[in-house]
Amino acid sequence: MFKVVNWMIVSRSQLLVDLLDCRWPQEFLVKLAKATPATMSSQLSSHQNSLVVFDLATIDLQQVYQLQKLIEREHYAVKTAFLNFPKQVDAKFLIHPATTAGVFYCDAELSQVSSGLNEILKGRSIIPNDLHKSLLSDIADDESEHLTIREREVLQALLSGSTNLDIANQLFVSESTIKTHLYRAFRKIGVSSRGQAIAWAQTHMHEVRV
Repeated sequence: MFKVVNWMIVSRSQLLVDLLDCRWPQEFLVKLAKATPATMSSQLSSHQNSLVVFDLATIDLQQVYQLQKLIEREHYAVKTAFLNFPKQVDAKFLIHPATTAGVFYCDAELSQVSSGLNEILKGRSIIPNDLHKSLLSDIADDESEHLTIREREVLQALLSGSTNLDIANQLFVSESTIKTHLYRAFRKIGVSSRGQAIAWAQTHMHEVRV
């Protein structure tokens, strides 16, 4: 008996959702659920989805990070894929070897996405070569599982109540760079919110607090 495969697209673009809803069910023989960041959690609980596709062009990376953490925690059998993955911003912190099935850059052609999704249906993972090499390089780094000096500086700044913009000004970098440091630090220390990060820092970094 043919088993229905359920996918979900999470996006704030109704146009993209409508276009994919017209194409993907016929092309891949899947049932496509449509969700926004606000409705994803409740819909995942009521549908047996095997793949959640995030449209990174319409959702803030921090929100995607939180949603992916929820999937990892509560829906361990669900895989994730990313459309419109940015090249100019370091978003590697979103990629998790256990859950990430596919990554498609913002300039990927529709044929590339279709080919990749077909491979995902066969149980394979699709990650661009340059991104894959970068991830392997990170893993090979002896300090990859430890906080970098800059990540420690950012966490330390959280203890004083500084905003991302405050920290960016203190460290002479952009606010988006600070967000990236925070996301990577959150994953390493196993927290999913600013409050949890502050609590962790209060416990583990009190000896270097300024």
